[in-house]
Amino acid sequence: MTTIAIVGAGKGLGGAVARCFGREGFDVALLSRTGAHVDALAADLGAEGVNARGFAADVTDPAALAAALDAAASALGPVEVLQYSPLPHPDYMKPVLETGPADVAGPFAFSVVGPMAAVRQVLPGMRSLGRGTVLFVNGGTAVEPHPERAGTSIAFAAESAYARMLHDALAGEDIHAAQLIVPGAITPGHPRKDPAVLADTLWGMHRDRGEFRHYAEPLDA
Repeated sequence: MTTIAIVGAGKGLGGAVARCFGREGFDVALLSRTGAHVDALAADLGAEGVNARGFAADVTDPAALAAALDAAASALGPVEVLQYSPLPHPDYMKPVLETGPADVAGPFAFSVVGPMAAVRQVLPGMRSLGRGTVLFVNGGTAVEPHPERAGTSIAFAAESAYARMLHDALAGEDIHAAQLIVPGAITPGHPRKDPAVLADTLWGMHRDRGEFRHYAEPLDA
C-alpha cells in the first residue's frame, strides 16, 4: 500500500482528493498548519472507509514540513503521490505598486521553498518505489499575472518554473510532475471547478501521466 500526501488539506479540495484516491486504494496523509482541522477531516474520512491520518506542519517552515512528511511515510507507507495545494494568505495579494522586497518573502516561502522542501523529502521514497507523481495546484496568476495580486503572481510563476523543471528532470525515472491551474475560485456545484470534479482531474493526471500543465477551465472563461 502506498500513500498520497496532500499538503494544504482542507474539507474542500483536500477532502475530495482524499476520497478519490482513497477509493483507488491509497492511504492518505493530510497536512495542514492546524492539526485539529486535519485530525477532524481524517476522522470524517475514516468513517467513509478511507484510511487517513492528519499531520500538522506550516509550509513556510521547511524542517517542520519535512518532519511531517517523514512521519506520514512512517505511519502510512511510502509517499507515491505528493499534492501541493495550500491556499495562499490574503496578505500575499497586494497590488504591485504596494508590493516591496519584504512583501515577497512570505509568498516565496509559501510557494517555492515549501514545495521544494516537500519534494526533497518524498523523492527518495518515490525512487525506492520506482514511480511517483507530484501534483501542483495553482490559481490562474501562475500563468497570467494579476497586478492586484502581485505576491502570488510572482511566487506562483516561480513555483511553475520549478514544477516544470521537475517534470523534465524526473520523467526518465517514471516520476511525473504536473500542474493543475484553477482560474478563479474552487466552487462547489461548478461543472469544472467543483472539488470532486477537480479531484477526478487530479486522479487522471496521476493515472495518465501526460503533459505538464492542465487547466480546470480556460483562463478567459
